[in-house]
Amino acid sequence: MAPTSRAERQPVRHGDRHRGFTLVEIMIALLILSVGLLGLAGLQANGLRQNNNALQRTYAMIQAYDMAERMRANRTGVNAGAYTLAPSLGSPPDPGQYCTGAGADCSAAELAAADVYEWWQQTNRLLPSGTGSIQPTPVAGGTGREWTVTVMWDEERTGATGLNCGNDPATDLKCYSFTFEP
Repeated sequence: MAPTSRAERQPVRHGDRHRGFTLVEIMIALLILSVGLLGLAGLQANGLRQNNNALQRTYAMIQAYDMAERMRANRTGVNAGAYTLAPSLGSPPDPGQYCTGAGADCSAAELAAADVYEWWQQTNRLLPSGTGSIQPTPVAGGTGREWTVTVMWDEERTGATGLNCGNDPATDLKCYSFTFEP
């Protein structure tokens, strides 16, 4: 058998060696795209969580300032200590129908009881496991008192039942405190 001539051999096609590479490239591109979309979904979820936390902190600040304004409007009740509320997960006593409606006639203590009850109810509605405390603190060297309004809530929604403002989200509540002199 005689050696075959160059003309009789089949021509070499360069595209045959690269057959199937486009499919692999598409699969790699889809993998990169899916990882990117998963990362984007994670960023979106984190952004929503942080936005919700910011909203809760805003509600807590509004509630603290709301109680400060209620107390400034009833100095007689403040001076009598009627606004004191110890930290508790339970609701303060319902004052009944004191001071409701326009022109209601009630004492300063009754107004304070209604203010504390309404404030606590609203805090509990706005914030998860929302509660709070209102505590007087004597001012050094003076005759007046400062008051600290603390709003507490379960920011992480872990079911925390403690009444501390610590760093353990399993037991401690998130707190916002506002100290003022009425």
